[in-house]
Amino acid sequence: MATEMRGEPATEDKDKEKKSAGKRTSPALFVRQIIAELRKVIWPTRSELINYTLVSLVFVLVMVGIVAGLDWALQQGIFAIFG
Repeated sequence: MATEMRGEPATEDKDKEKKSAGKRTSPALFVRQIIAELRKVIWPTRSELINYTLVSLVFVLVMVGIVAGLDWALQQGIFAIFG
């Protein structure tokens, strides 16, 4: 690996991968890990959530308008050429 330092044997990483590859996670441990990760999440406040939602909706509406405008303009161009 490019991140290995000189003097470190490369076989240690391969041994660790082999050991972890054979071990399976139980469903209960998996759920506990999910809950632990969700506790680390910084959840947005209500006002942030409303703000993010409005910004997303406005962006989507603007993009729909741009695509619809381009579609209409290209349609009119095609009708003018082949009409």
